[in-house]
Amino acid sequence: RPLMAIGPLHLLACAFVLNQWLFKGLILVFSVFFVYVWLLTHFLLSGLGISNGERWHQLRRFTLATLRDFGMGRKGMEEWIQEESKHLRAHTPFDPTFLLSCTVSNVICCLAFNQRFHYEDKHFLRLLNIISNLEEIFLKESCIVLCASLPQMYNIFPWLMEHLPGHQHTVFAQIEEIREFIKKKIQEHKETLDPSSPRDYIDCFLIRMDQEKNNPTTEFNYDNLVCTLMNLFLAGTETTSSTIRYALNVLIKYPNIQEKMQHEIDVVIGKNRCPNMEDRKSLPFTDAVIHEVQRFLDIVPFSVPHHALHDISFRGYTIPKDTVILPLLHSVLKGEKEWATPWSFNPQHFLDQNGNFKKNPAFLPFSAGKRSCVGESLARMELFIFLVSLLQHFTFSCTEGPDSINLIPEYSSFANLPRRYQIIATPR
Repeated sequence: RPLMAIGPLHLLACAFVLNQWLFKGLILVFSVFFVYVWLLTHFLLSGLGISNGERWHQLRRFTLATLRDFGMGRKGMEEWIQEESKHLRAHTPFDPTFLLSCTVSNVICCLAFNQRFHYEDKHFLRLLNIISNLEEIFLKESCIVLCASLPQMYNIFPWLMEHLPGHQHTVFAQIEEIREFIKKKIQEHKETLDPSSPRDYIDCFLIRMDQEKNNPTTEFNYDNLVCTLMNLFLAGTETTSSTIRYALNVLIKYPNIQEKMQHEIDVVIGKNRCPNMEDRKSLPFTDAVIHEVQRFLDIVPFSVPHHALHDISFRGYTIPKDTVILPLLHSVLKGEKEWATPWSFNPQHFLDQNGNFKKNPAFLPFSAGKRSCVGESLARMELFIFLVSLLQHFTFSCTEGPDSINLIPEYSSFANLPRRYQIIATPR
């Protein structure tokens, strides 16, 4: 299958924004960088995340509308995040990975399941541990030739791969464990459903399923519900929690930045009131740092692979149908023409000469076009409220000092995974 990579900014914007309908097809996986995604989608052949055509149109439209109805990007969701931020309690020293995963995951659980889990809930922690383990396994393995050939081997010899030893058996068993959790939640909702008063995403989907039960072409079926919930649960947990964890590494690395953010927060909000999204316009430096964290981490440098649904004429070239198209977000977020110091952490990238926040069209951590992240507004809200809440109450450091923090990702392939540190959170 032919492959085409698109970057930098002006070409990527032309392809995925100005010509977004030509490049909206999504392919499951095609190379070593997407082994992890392929293994996940082995169990996610339906749902929103990897679908195309009418299925994708219907599920994306429904998901966006439903999540917004339950507060995504609005005041109601802001209050949920504020409440969840109160449960962030630090230990000294500690690895914040699972604490942050619990916090972020509970927000999506409220939207999807109308339920938040206690941070010591063994079943909840088990699911979060599975997500973390899967990501780490395949970021480590992504440079191994055998792992690179795994998708091809499964395509050619599926019956053989079921009997050969390898990580695939552990991975599939763990993904099935997450599926069973989702299916249990759906069953609980079926037993208590009140169509006149939907509580969450599952209720709304079940109601729509019943409304379209006589439509043979409907995309609102059980399989799509299970897989879309898995999409939301998996994507809504790891990327945002990893970004917050990376932000803490940055604050420890650059204590002067941390101190300046805390001063700005103290002046505008104080230490007793919960932050809200209205505060963002009064916290330009804090907002700039959060944007720079996302830019510098570059969490999904290759975005997700698209493919041409038909022959496309683009910039004088003919792109054949089914060509894999790779949006190089890395070339935009680290472009030398777009940023003054692309390879340095520099909040000034998002500040003007007067210290006011300024946007940059090259800031595309959520991708662009029709396939941009469906949870972008939720992620932005979580990053701001959680980080500001943490800095209201704690100063972050580590026993080895700022110089011990390495901002180069621990693993880097289809995703950039921040390094783990035992950090100290000193109450203010």
